[in-house]
Amino acid sequence: MGGMRKTLLAAILLGLGIAAFQTRCAAQAGAIEFAARVTPAGGVEEPVRGFPLYLLSKSFEDIEKEADADSPKMDMNAFIDKLDSSISPELKAWMRKSQWVSLVGEDFTKRLTPEDILSIPEFRRAYMERNAGDQSADFPQPKVKPADQAKHPEKFDKLSAEYQETVRRYIVQHPQSVEGIDLSLTEIDPGPKWNNLLSKRGPEIHRRALELAQSKYLVARVQTDLQGQGSLQGVAPGRYWISTLDVAAVVGDIRARWDVPVTVSSGKAEYVALSNANSMQPVRSSQ
Repeated sequence: MGGMRKTLLAAILLGLGIAAFQTRCAAQAGAIEFAARVTPAGGVEEPVRGFPLYLLSKSFEDIEKEADADSPKMDMNAFIDKLDSSISPELKAWMRKSQWVSLVGEDFTKRLTPEDILSIPEFRRAYMERNAGDQSADFPQPKVKPADQAKHPEKFDKLSAEYQETVRRYIVQHPQSVEGIDLSLTEIDPGPKWNNLLSKRGPEIHRRALELAQSKYLVARVQTDLQGQGSLQGVAPGRYWISTLDVAAVVGDIRARWDVPVTVSSGKAEYVALSNANSMQPVRSSQ
C-alpha cells in the first residue's frame, strides 16, 4: 500500500509540474493580430477576405535564395564548349570571357569593342555586311585586291592590315555603325537555347522554395475573415515573417504580396497592418 501511495503521489506531482510548465509557457508566448487591407485605384480601402497567410521563421525572399543556392547552377562555359562547329573558336573564347551567349539586342551590341568586331569572324562578317554596301555613308573601301594575295603576298598583308586599322578607327568615330549587325547573327545565336535551359531551372527553384516555406520554415497558417483580419495565438517570442508566399491578393486592379517581418515579445500581442505600403511592389492588374 505504501508503494502505491508513493506512485500516486509522484504522478500527481508530475501532473502538477507539467501543468505549471504549460502555464509558464503560455504566459511567455505572445500573439500576432493583423489586418490585410488594400486600396485599389478607386481610392476606397477594401479588406482582403478569406485569404491564406503564412507565419514563417524565415522571409520567403531568403527562402527563395536558399532554394537557388541549393539548386545546381547552369554552367555557361560547359554550354559554350558544347556548341557546334558553326560557332568559331574565336567567338566561343569571347563568350567565355564575356560570360555572355546572346548575339541579339542592344545589350549585346553595346558589349562589342572595335577589336571584338574585327578579330571575331562572325562579328566582322556581320559588320561588313551591314556597312560596306551602304553607298550613302563614307565607309572606307579596301585598296587591297584578292589577286594580290597570291601574286604579291607582302603587299596584300600590308594593305589588309592598313585597311583593318582604317575600319577600326571608323568604328571608334562612328559607334552607331555597329547597330543592326545582330540581324546577321540570329541564325547562329545560341541565346534562345541557353534561355530555354535557364527557364527549366526557374520553376524547380520556385517549387523547392514553396516546399521549404510550407515545411521547414512554417510556424502557422491562418486565413483572413470577412474584415480582412486574423490572429495567431501562442506564438513563441522571436522574429517572424507574415507571408503570402507566391500568391497575390487581388483587390480591384491591385495584386499585392507580403513578406512582412514581425517581432513577437513575451506575453504581448503585436499588431501588423498589411497594406499597399508594405506590399512587395504591388502591381496593377491589366485585366
